[in-house]
Amino acid sequence: MNTIEYFKERFERLQLTDKDSGLGTIRQHGFNAFSKFGIPTSKHEEWKYTRIGGLFNKEYQFPVNSILTSITAEEIDAIRLPGYEEANELVFVNGIFSLPLSSIRSRDLIVLPLEEAAKNEYAAIVSKHLGHSSNYLKDGINALNTAFVQGGVFIHVKKGKVPEHPVYIYNITDARSVNVFAQPRSLVHIAENAQVQLIETYSTIGQSESFTNQVMEIVVEKDALLEYYKIQNDVVASNQVSTTHIRQTGKSYIHTVTISLNGGIIRNNLNVVLEAEYCEAHLYGLYFQRGQTHIDNHTVVDNVTPHSFSNELYKGILNDRATAVFNGKIFVRPQAQKTNAYQSNKNILLSADASVNTKPQLEIFADDVKCSHGCTIGRLDEEGLFYLRSRGVNEKIARSLLVHAYAIDILEHIKPLPIRDYINQLISERLEFDIA
Repeated sequence: MNTIEYFKERFERLQLTDKDSGLGTIRQHGFNAFSKFGIPTSKHEEWKYTRIGGLFNKEYQFPVNSILTSITAEEIDAIRLPGYEEANELVFVNGIFSLPLSSIRSRDLIVLPLEEAAKNEYAAIVSKHLGHSSNYLKDGINALNTAFVQGGVFIHVKKGKVPEHPVYIYNITDARSVNVFAQPRSLVHIAENAQVQLIETYSTIGQSESFTNQVMEIVVEKDALLEYYKIQNDVVASNQVSTTHIRQTGKSYIHTVTISLNGGIIRNNLNVVLEAEYCEAHLYGLYFQRGQTHIDNHTVVDNVTPHSFSNELYKGILNDRATAVFNGKIFVRPQAQKTNAYQSNKNILLSADASVNTKPQLEIFADDVKCSHGCTIGRLDEEGLFYLRSRGVNEKIARSLLVHAYAIDILEHIKPLPIRDYINQLISERLEFDIA
């Protein structure tokens, strides 16, 4: 049985067993797209340097129809983020949202299973916004998540409200006994004049292999504010395709930071669509890879209307035989005059065997704009290293100081101090072992 037939059999089984969820139509559209596009290969321009076909040759437990009850509170305690005592905690286990394992502390935050939201008073929001990412991601991976959407979560921030607690989302993979294929799905709606902080992290328990194919779609309404932080520091046996699709449907402000420190093959798709005038978007990323790991960051900033502003800075640090890809696109539509858009990607190679492919792009169809992009790839600053060494600083410490200083540009954009300190500590621990 080939891949398409394998997934077709399980798709049909899901449609029969979960036909009352209200998501049958969107699943069908997703599976039709998956059948058309298939699994991306190196011939697909957007996947030229990231080969994931081999991940589908493994035997996975898929799809997961129930929560693995073997996950204990003590195991969740071990992976909790700093400040969790004052946070709303949402827990996914093998791609399935678990309300019993989650803790909702803010009254201004609505958290529901996606299937429930698709049938109650939020049905119009779900129908309008769920699946919008497929307009930008024309590949079988995104379609596969939509085809098997189940056990997802709907998050709604009420109009004019600011939840007093941030939202922590834990994506837990239990790979102690089998290989796991997880497909978490989230829809976040931030209503007019509302604000929220989202912090997302990934953890694998066990030594078996895992593949997480995640899609989170976020809608930001007029005068709303979003802070979104993604932390990827999982085991090498974990692989991930993570899509975050943000629509600014009204004049609004978004701030995103993606931190990627460990994992086997990681592909991040970050799409920001500025659909209203006077939107503002800030995108920051730091990837620090080692061993034979691979990180691929694909970003899209789509300026649809006039007077928008976006600023994007991604920085990479690569050691050993690690590889990286950065592909950033800025679109300025014909009607999007007075757009200001900036993009930069900078990389440091700590090893002769590390490599990066970077491709910042601008596609401008308006004539009254300010746009720029650029990229750099180089070694550690030898002059800075010489300066520190000449003042008696040990070479290992000097190299660590320079790498840490290089990363600070991104870390200072992490606004929650407990999370910033946590990331800072992770990088310090990495540098202690990685810098020879």
